[in-house]
Amino acid sequence: QVQLVESGGGLVQPGGSLILSCAASGFTVEGYAMNWYRQAPGKERELVAAISQSGQASIDFTLKDRFAITRDNDKNAVYLQMSSLKTEDTAVYYCNAGTLFLTRTSGDYWGQGTQVTVSS
Repeated sequence: QVQLVESGGGLVQPGGSLILSCAASGFTVEGYAMNWYRQAPGKERELVAAISQSGQASIDFTLKDRFAITRDNDKNAVYLQMSSLKTEDTAVYYCNAGTLFLTRTSGDYWGQGTQVTVSS
């Protein structure tokens, strides 16, 4: 059974850092394009970061100086490192696994999401 479980969210002050983890089971992360999306209240879900099957990483250009995505094949997990967090980064962050790099399809797998709140 395919499962994605996110962890690491929480409340952080502006300027702080967080590392989100996505533990996968039922498939191997290196066989899929792994992605992090986020959805803020009242907004569309947006792609934040992606890593392809070959390990190529892509970060939203507005976030590339603060966010990074990595993959650990041994742990079958993907991580999102976030630094210099801003209030506008507040959102539910979702882990996603798909067959196509940078393209969301109806066959993608999704985690349940983890809340990140940036507030003083």
